[in-house]
Amino acid sequence: MAKYDNDIVPELAPRAGNFITRAIGEAILKVLGWKMVGSLPNEKKLIIVGAPHTSNLDGILAVACMLSVGLKFSFMMKKEMFVFPFGAFFKALGAIPIDRGAKKNMVEQMADWFETHDKVWLGVTPEGTRKKVARYKKGYLYIAQAANVPVSLVGVNGHSKEVILGKVWTLTDDLDADNAAIKAYCDEHYSGVHPEKK
Repeated sequence: MAKYDNDIVPELAPRAGNFITRAIGEAILKVLGWKMVGSLPNEKKLIIVGAPHTSNLDGILAVACMLSVGLKFSFMMKKEMFVFPFGAFFKALGAIPIDRGAKKNMVEQMADWFETHDKVWLGVTPEGTRKKVARYKKGYLYIAQAANVPVSLVGVNGHSKEVILGKVWTLTDDLDADNAAIKAYCDEHYSGVHPEKK
């Protein structure tokens, strides 16, 4: 069996870790009582939309899932967070520093990031907060459009304690409609850790 063989992470996906990190991820999921169901799309470049974001536990679950199957994904952080000694730690976790004062805006910076990497997945929480929102922020769709990368939905179900993988969303030229449809789908199919906040 190859180093990362499993039924969840496909061949083209970015990989990371070893048997120790996989064991750590599996142990965290076991202690928390959560499991992953489904599989991820076979894409070299991808935006993972994790929803609904209702708890600090979401981040722990994301890292545990990533470690347990040897997947590598990245996420955005303000560049001001990358101060010594935390910068190296954040980068090791997959954080990407975003310079809000740069000439290029966040979408352009992320499009460049996708352009200059061969295998990269970006994880986002479209609400931008753990509070209940009427609509998702559209930044992830602007990035997907600018970088020409697909979007995959990953849902959290607190009732069954499952992280549900792999719904690939076909985007149209109407990002407002796409955003509303994705929000409606997530609301219908995913409960979140705290359903009252979704």
